[in-house]
Amino acid sequence: MSITQSVVDAVCERAAGRPVRTVSVRVGVLTAVVADSMRFCFDLITEGTVAEGASLEIDQPPGSGRCRDCGTEFALTDLVLLCPCGSADVEITSGRELQIISMKVG
Repeated sequence: MSITQSVVDAVCERAAGRPVRTVSVRVGVLTAVVADSMRFCFDLITEGTVAEGASLEIDQPPGSGRCRDCGTEFALTDLVLLCPCGSADVEITSGRELQIISMKVG
């Protein structure tokens, strides 16, 4: 809920009193943010704000990593960072994004 509150606070501040129609966010699958929960919280938190009634669009990029030992790039579905070669020296290359991409006002 606190992540969604931060998003709504930032959106309302940037809207400068104008009604917000749509908010687009990017939330990687490895952030442990559940999209349905974020939508539910968004509807509750926006009540009484310039973002009340706005739609929330969520882009969820998949997780991926690169092994520092063998160089293999592979999909990550959770935070168990283990390369198919057996190495645990893995760099996360996507899936941890948490960004406000855009908003429509007016």
